[in-house]
Amino acid sequence: MKLRYNIRRRRKIIKSCSIIAAVIAVSILIIGIKGRFKPSRQISGPNDTYSEEYVRTVYSDRFMALFENIQKEGYLSEEGIPYHSIETLLVEAPDYGHLTTSEAMSYMVWLGATYGRLTGDWSYFKDAWDKTEQYIIPSPERDQPGANAYIPAQPAQYAPEADSPEKYPAPGDTNAPTGIDPIADELASSYGSKAIYQMHWLLDIDNWYGYGNHGDGTSRCSYINTYQRGAGESVWETIPHPSWEDFRWGQVNNGGFLKLFGNFGEPVKQWRYTSASDADARQVQATYWAYLWAKEQGKEKELEPYFEKASKMGDYLRYTLFDKYFRPIGVQDTAKAGTGYDSCHYLLSWYTSWGGDINGAWSWRIGSSHCHQGYQNPVAAYALAKESVLTPKSKNAKKDWEKSLQRQLELFQYLQSAEGAIAGGVTNSWEGSYGKYPEGTSTFYDMAYDWQPVYHDPPSNNWFGFQAWSMERIMEYYYLTGDSQIKDLCKKWASWAIKNTRLKNDGTYEIPSTLEWSGQPDPWTGKPSENKNLHCTVKDWTVDVGVTASYAKALIYYAAATEKHEKKVDDKARETAKQLLDRMWHNYRDKKGVVAKEPRADYKRFFDEVYIPHDYSGINAQGAEIKNGITFIDLRPKYKEDKDYKMVEEAIKNGKDPVMTYHRYWAQAEVAMANAMYHLYFEQKKNGLVPGIDSGNNGSSPKPQETAKPGSTPDSLSSPGAATESPTNTVGPNEDLSPRNTSTPTNAPFSPTNTPHNSPNTAPNPTKTSSGPSTGNSSGSSISLQYANGNGSDTTNTINPRFKLINNSNSAVKLSDVKIRYYYTIDGEKGQQFWCDWSSAGNSNVTGKFTKLNSSKNNADHYLEIGFTEGAGSIEPGMSIEVQARFSKDDWSNYSQSNDYSFSSSANDYGNSNRITLYVGGRLVSGSEP
Repeated sequence: MKLRYNIRRRRKIIKSCSIIAAVIAVSILIIGIKGRFKPSRQISGPNDTYSEEYVRTVYSDRFMALFENIQKEGYLSEEGIPYHSIETLLVEAPDYGHLTTSEAMSYMVWLGATYGRLTGDWSYFKDAWDKTEQYIIPSPERDQPGANAYIPAQPAQYAPEADSPEKYPAPGDTNAPTGIDPIADELASSYGSKAIYQMHWLLDIDNWYGYGNHGDGTSRCSYINTYQRGAGESVWETIPHPSWEDFRWGQVNNGGFLKLFGNFGEPVKQWRYTSASDADARQVQATYWAYLWAKEQGKEKELEPYFEKASKMGDYLRYTLFDKYFRPIGVQDTAKAGTGYDSCHYLLSWYTSWGGDINGAWSWRIGSSHCHQGYQNPVAAYALAKESVLTPKSKNAKKDWEKSLQRQLELFQYLQSAEGAIAGGVTNSWEGSYGKYPEGTSTFYDMAYDWQPVYHDPPSNNWFGFQAWSMERIMEYYYLTGDSQIKDLCKKWASWAIKNTRLKNDGTYEIPSTLEWSGQPDPWTGKPSENKNLHCTVKDWTVDVGVTASYAKALIYYAAATEKHEKKVDDKARETAKQLLDRMWHNYRDKKGVVAKEPRADYKRFFDEVYIPHDYSGINAQGAEIKNGITFIDLRPKYKEDKDYKMVEEAIKNGKDPVMTYHRYWAQAEVAMANAMYHLYFEQKKNGLVPGIDSGNNGSSPKPQETAKPGSTPDSLSSPGAATESPTNTVGPNEDLSPRNTSTPTNAPFSPTNTPHNSPNTAPNPTKTSSGPSTGNSSGSSISLQYANGNGSDTTNTINPRFKLINNSNSAVKLSDVKIRYYYTIDGEKGQQFWCDWSSAGNSNVTGKFTKLNSSKNNADHYLEIGFTEGAGSIEPGMSIEVQARFSKDDWSNYSQSNDYSFSSSANDYGNSNRITLYVGGRLVSGSEP
C-alpha cells in the first residue's frame, strides 16, 4: 500500500470523553455478568445513556476492541472518511492505500449500525450516512451540471467494449441504436431533479494524484477513476484520471484523457461518475438492519431521515437492473433498441455510469449488461420491496424490486455447481458488443452464461471472496424470511464450503482462495437442476482475514436460520464459524487490528508497461509524462517517495516476493461484525448465562466456553464437518497468504468503469485431471497451439506471449509431456525472469526455462521453453487450456521485439503461428524452428 509521500498530513486527534466499561480481548471467560458498553467518543452529540442491558461476551468485547482500533489507529482521514487501508503502498482494486471506495463507505454504515445495536448509540451510523452524502455522492448542483438536460429517449452514444487495453480507444457509433430509459421521468418526478443519487466508486481522499475536484488541483476527497479499457485491463494497466475532465491534464486542451478511452469525435469537457451496485446495495442492506435493530430498541423514529436516504438510493439503484444501452434482453447480434422494460434484466449488474457537459448542455446515462453473482443482494431487494419505511417513492420501484428479488434467487439456483459453489454470472452483451451467443451456450432468461463476467485478468469469479460476500447475503435473507425456495441452495453451499475449510491441529486454519471452473449450468427452465456438467475445484487456500470474516458471517446466519426456521441448529456451520473467529483472533491479532502477512508476487508488475497509443502524449498531475512505453511506476512517480517502495523494489530485484501486512478498513469492519453477530445469535442470553457450544455430535450437555489467552494456541480446536489436517499435510500459507495468487487486486472487488470491461471468454472451459492418462497420439493433429501477443510494442522491458493449447484428439494429453518454445533475441545478454500471470492449468503448474542457442539463428539467439508440472493434469479431448506468460531481464532493460523470430505485432487475438514450436513427448508436432 502506498504511504504518504514526504510530508504526512496531521490527523485530527480527538479525545475520548468516556471509557469502555471493560474491553477484554479474549483472555477471560465471562459468565453471567451484565454490563453496558461505553466506548470512547469521537463524534459530538450522542448521550451516554444506553437503553439496553445485556450480557457481555468474549465476542462482543472483540467487536468493541476493533471498533476502538478503527477510531484511533489511522483507519480514518482527518475528515473521518475510511481509508482503504492504514498503509499507503497498496495495489489491488484501488491502486493506493489512502484512496477509498464506496465499498468502504457502505461498510462504515454497516459498522455504525452494528455499534448501534450493541450500545443503543446510533451517532456513528448517522455520521457515516452524513459523510456518504457529503463526500461520495456527487452533489446535484455542484458536481452534476446539466443533469436536467438528460433526454431519456437518447440515453447515451453507443461504443463496443474491447477485450484488452491495446484495442482502445473504442470507436463510437452514432448509428447504433440505444433504447429508451424507462425510469428517468418517474425518478425526476419523485425527487424534483434528474441528478443521480448514487455513490461514485473511487475517492482520492488525500488528493495524492493531485487532480482535486473540478480541476482545482488542490482539494481533498477528489473524484477520480481508473478502469476504462475492457475486460483485460487489470489494475496494473490502468491510467488514473479525474472524473471532472476539463483538459487540464492528459493532452492539455486537446481532449485530456478522453482520447485514451473512446473515439466519439471531437472531445468535449465533461464530468463522469460510476457507481458500484454492490456497495450501494450494501448501504441499503446495512440500513435495513439498522431499522430492525432500532425498532427493537424503540428508536426507529430517530433514524427516519436515514431510512429515507436508503430508500432514495435504492430507487436510483434500479439503473443497475437495465442493459447498458437499454437494448432488449436477448438481443444477440441484432441492431434493436429497447422500448422500455424489455431492456430490464432485474439483476444487480456491475455498475451504473452517468455524466454530462461541464457547461450543462447535455447529459448521459448507461447501465450494464453484465451480472456477477458476487454483486447480487437479495436482502436489499427484500427491504426495498417489502419494508414500508424503505419503499422508494417512484411508482414502479416496489414491483421492480419484488421482481428483482425473485430473479436474484433464481440466478443463484441457476449458477450453483454440482459441488455447491456459485458460478460466475450472465451477460446480455456477448464480448461486449452484443454478439451472437456461441452455439450451445446456456442461458438464463435469454442472457448467456459467463464463467468470468466483467473482467478476465484474473477471471472474476476465481476469488472465494465473492462466494463469501454473496452467500452471506443469501444466508441473511434465509434467516429473515425462512424462504423454502433457497433452503437446499443454502445447505449445499454451506456443506461445500465447510468441507473445504481446514482447521489444523496447530490451532490455525485455511479457507478456499482460488477457484477453478469447468462446464456450464443447465439452461434455466424455472426450476433448479443438479448442474451435473458445472464443476468447481479449489485450487489453493488462504488465511485472508476479511474473507474469513465474511465467510464466518455466512455460516453464522445459516446456523441461526436453521435454528429459527428448521428448529434444529446446524452445529457444523455454527461451530466452524466459531472456530474461524477464535483462530483468527488468536493467531492474527495485533495492536491495530487483525491481519496476516501477504507475499505479493504481483508487485513485480510495478515495472510493467501500461499501454498508451503511439499518437498520444500528455502529462498527469503528478508530473508524469504519459506516452507509449510508460510503466505503472512511471505513471505514479510519488510512489518512489513512499517508505515501503525501496523494500518492494529490492525484493523484486532479488527475485523475491515482497511480504506485506495490510490493515484494510473493510476487513477490520467485517471481522468486528462477524464477532458481533456470533455474540448476538449464539452467546448473548437475557438471563445472564453464557453457555458454551456443544460439539453437536455426542449428545453431551453444553460446557462452559473455553478461550485462550491472546497469542496462545488453543487445544483440540477441531470442527465437526470441517477438514482437519496435520500441519505437515497441508498447503496454503506457505504458498500464498493473499486471497488470490494472481496478478490482480486482492481483498477487494474489481471496480466499475464507464466503459465496462467484460468480454466473456469464448474458449472451452479447461478440464484438469489429477491422474495422468497416457499422452495419446503425438502427431501434429493431436494437439494444436495458438498464440496471441499481450504486448505489441517494438521496444519494451517485458515480453508477454500468450498461448492456447487445444486437444483435437480422441484421448487425453498429459500436460507434463508438452513443451512450447518462443524464440527471440535478447538484445543485451542479462539474467532473465519468467512469470506465469495466469493459466487455466494453474499458475504454479506452469514452468519457464531460458536457453541460449549455440549459435544465433534467424532473428533468434534465445528461446523461452514453457512446460507443465505433473499437477497440471491433462487436457481432455476437445478441451483447451491457456497460459498468459511474461518475462523480462533482471535489470529491466529493453528488448526490441521487431527482430524476434516468434513475435507478431498483429497477433492481438489467438491464432496459428508457425514460428512458435510445440513438442509432445519430445517430438516436434507443430511450428518451425529458426
